[in-house]
Amino acid sequence: MSNPDTESPLNPMPPVVMALFLAIIGIEIVFSLGARGIVGGPGAIGWRQAAIQDYGFNAQIMQWMLTNHVYPPEHLMRFVTYPFVHGDFTHALFVGVMLLAMGKFVGEVFRGWAVLVVFMASAALGAAVYGMFVVDPPWIYGGFPGVYGLIGAFTYLLWLRLGQVGARQARAFSLIGFLMGAQLLFSLVFGANMQWLADVSGFGAGFALSFFVSPGGWQKIHARLRGR
Repeated sequence: MSNPDTESPLNPMPPVVMALFLAIIGIEIVFSLGARGIVGGPGAIGWRQAAIQDYGFNAQIMQWMLTNHVYPPEHLMRFVTYPFVHGDFTHALFVGVMLLAMGKFVGEVFRGWAVLVVFMASAALGAAVYGMFVVDPPWIYGGFPGVYGLIGAFTYLLWLRLGQVGARQARAFSLIGFLMGAQLLFSLVFGANMQWLADVSGFGAGFALSFFVSPGGWQKIHARLRGR
């Protein structure tokens, strides 16, 4: 039995979630210090914009690749690098807080590799859907599509739990409904922002991937297919 005098009152954060958080916040700290001239000298002021240009996702570049059937690695990597570049410290902080909250819930059930797959694959698919339907504005950056993927995984877990107790499983989608309603409100007040399409796509990807990467998920699907 565990000793209550030595046991931590807080459950440890899953390592993969903490690694993602430190990567996001660490990069943002460097950009913020550079913008204030604390590190990097005068050239550091442009680090953020240079990173967006080099690592952010651009829908027009994606359309160019699809049209010409040319897929340079320096452009393909944008699908997985853009979640680590943010517009400002507040943007990165909000992403980091939501990453810790959702990542903790999901990471307590999913294995570390599964959490990473959900975050990165949701971000990549969110960017791809955005690039297919939105050309202007072309740029998206920041980790929200990946975080929405974790929200999708959290929704999957809640959906399963509600089904096990015989409750209405539709209640599991209350959180994403609230978040989308909040985004709609902000769009009406501050102007439309089409990045919600990447966020919703990331949510859908995270929910769908959970059927495969959750503990025993693939085995359940395989058994169901064999049963048919």
